[in-house]
Amino acid sequence: MEEKLKKIKEEYEKINQELSSPEIVSDTFKMTKLSKRAAELRFTVDLINRYEEVAKQIKENEELIESEQDEDLVAMATDDLTNLQTEFEKLKKDLEVELLPKDPNDSRNAIMEIRAGAGGDEAALFAAELFRMYSRFAENKGWKIEIMNSNRTGIGGFKEIIFAVKGDNVYKSLKYESGVHRVQRVPVTEKQGRIQTSTVTIVVLPEVPEVEFKIEPKDLRIDTFCSQGAGGQSVNTTYSAIRITHLPTGIVASCQDERSQQKNKAKAMKVLRSRVLAQQEEERTKKAGAERKMQIGTGDRSEKIRTYNFPQDRVTDHRIKFTTNGIPSILGGNLDPILDKLKEEDLKLLISRMP
Repeated sequence: MEEKLKKIKEEYEKINQELSSPEIVSDTFKMTKLSKRAAELRFTVDLINRYEEVAKQIKENEELIESEQDEDLVAMATDDLTNLQTEFEKLKKDLEVELLPKDPNDSRNAIMEIRAGAGGDEAALFAAELFRMYSRFAENKGWKIEIMNSNRTGIGGFKEIIFAVKGDNVYKSLKYESGVHRVQRVPVTEKQGRIQTSTVTIVVLPEVPEVEFKIEPKDLRIDTFCSQGAGGQSVNTTYSAIRITHLPTGIVASCQDERSQQKNKAKAMKVLRSRVLAQQEEERTKKAGAERKMQIGTGDRSEKIRTYNFPQDRVTDHRIKFTTNGIPSILGGNLDPILDKLKEEDLKLLISRMP
């Protein structure tokens, strides 16, 4: 481990030197990349420095206890040594966790796509409830929400809503939400009180800045059309809505929420970049035959991951067989108990794969 710690400190020092060089300052792409890496390493380097300082103090106290004749000084040094050894063991464990392989996208913003699945109006209504849940969760974290595109139903639901979540380490938390969310309850439209099962599909993608991943204009087809409201009602008569097709992959992204064509285009491009990069990474993983690094965090999008059972006030995450109560609290944005459990299980998986 000591050799790994040394290399991290050397990398951090080298990056800080490069960040002050004129060549890097004038290169936006390199500057962004190096600044991001320096920020990722800063916490680890502070941890290493404290680890090394405590190790040094332990050695000094052991030497003092060995050579000192004054009993009071020996007693003080012994008490000190006990506390230092406890701190040292904790720092060592923290560093072992820090040295585990990390998802390079963890520090990014996220783009979330929520779509109603089986269940008609009830699925669309639950899609709207999940959007409110993530909005409140983001608000509690001090994150910002930006709607990229939406398709509303006449009774207040969403057939689809796509939005960006911006803040610190957003993707690290929200990546666990990709998959099929199932709801079991009596719909408001049900006259006879029968419980219905409906589904909503969620996709979470890391947002990729243009400076990090460029798409050539020649690979794009851009179409314009009139924005539409719920039930096909026209929102405006100008061709402000945008549909962008990435010709090599056939991936499409649309945006009609803004009245400005340029704003719609910028939002659609953000979504498109994230989708194209996600597909490329998926294909690379398959070709390399690599095992998924984060089995919980990168599940199949068609996988049923969670059930919200209203009659029993129960939420179950099927990936880790975790059940909790309090649906109103969870839909009110209190997702931490579930996400913390998922992170904990993910960490166990990573540790179990370490040689």
